Amino acid sequence: MRAVDIIAKKRDKQELTSDELKFFVEGYTRGDIPDYQASAWCMAVLLNGMTEAEATALTLHMARSGDTLDLHSIAPFVVDKHSTGGVGDKTTLVVAPLVACHGLPVGKMSGRGLGFSGGTIDKLESIRGFNVSLTTAQFMDMLAQHGVVVSGQSADLAPADGKFYALRDVTATVESLPLIAASVMSKKIAAGADAIVLDVKVGQGAFMKTVEQAEALARLMVKIGQGVGRKVAAVLTDMNQPLGAAVGNALEVRETIETLRGSGPPDFRQHCLTIGGKMLELAGKASSLAEGERMLAESLDNGQAWAKFVEWITAQGGDRSQLENPDLLPTATLIETVAAPRNGFIAGVDAAEVGKTGVDLGGGRAKKGDPIDYAVGILVHAKVGAQLAQGDPLFTIHANDPAKLEAARQRLLAAVAWSEREVAAPAHTLMIIE
Repeated sequence: MRAVDIIAKKRDKQELTSDELKFFVEGYTRGDIPDYQASAWCMAVLLNGMTEAEATALTLHMARSGDTLDLHSIAPFVVDKHSTGGVGDKTTLVVAPLVACHGLPVGKMSGRGLGFSGGTIDKLESIRGFNVSLTTAQFMDMLAQHGVVVSGQSADLAPADGKFYALRDVTATVESLPLIAASVMSKKIAAGADAIVLDVKVGQGAFMKTVEQAEALARLMVKIGQGVGRKVAAVLTDMNQPLGAAVGNALEVRETIETLRGSGPPDFRQHCLTIGGKMLELAGKASSLAEGERMLAESLDNGQAWAKFVEWITAQGGDRSQLENPDLLPTATLIETVAAPRNGFIAGVDAAEVGKTGVDLGGGRAKKGDPIDYAVGILVHAKVGAQLAQGDPLFTIHANDPAKLEAARQRLLAAVAWSEREVAAPAHTLMIIE
């Protein structure tokens, strides 16, 4: 078998066999197939697509390209969630302990933020002492003892994905649906989850801008997961405006704490109930999504989820005092409220612009490895459909640099669309695919 023949076959729109995909994935991961051939292959896939069978085989071989976790010695059934990335998306911080309250272990490997999409690991690292760099043994031990663990991604799991991801980033092949689907699902399968709920974001603040694109990706990921024996569901959710109110690492931890204590923004609370409820349903802990949501709402309101969160964070080294008193979390030196410049109804709050403003304040990365400021960020006080009078609070900016604060004010004001007429609040959950 030769790499060039496999490239030519895909160039000519032919279906690749599982053996051919195995040869290519293993060869590239080992370094036997050079970047220039892998680049040509990625472009052929982008232009000509893949069948479901090809995408499933590719995913499986990527998942098996390194270590795989078998968590069944610890728990008979482990559930995971994956978000395709958005603005203000701190869902894992609430859902992981919330679901774990119901005897359903959640073992999750998460990423850092890149671009305007925040990363779970960065949010957790804004808690003093929290350890995201766990060995496999520590990961398994945490899961066994506490029923919940979140760590940084291991380079030993699905190493093929790491190589292909970096290559796609610089060869204009990021947008290929089968390559996106294989990237997401290979990591989840290698990490040992039996059931996976995919939170597929749609809109201005998401990778997928249209419902049609998001639905196509979601259906492919669900089919791939089912094809390798996993229970998978995808929830398509709106990301035209930020999720919840807080955008920024420590601010999002504070909002997580509020939500786990039974308050928090209603849209974020409901989002967590939907994602978590689906996890319970897939695992057979709830007979329906509605029952799962009801069970989880009870755990938010009775303090059970909060207690599990504190247990989890402190077990991974996090400072308990910051959880009990969020004022001890990293705090910005400059805090300023941006007032509504006019009367009217909010017709849009551009999630991408809000996210990019957070990055500009220092809360995100322009490139991998950049340092971040955990304290900075934005609170969004008015969502689509809200009626405001001139002078009402629109945003609160948390900054550590006066020039960045002023630039953020201008950018945020430009991110809001206004209407003279009443505007209906948009649906948040758009569809569920399984």
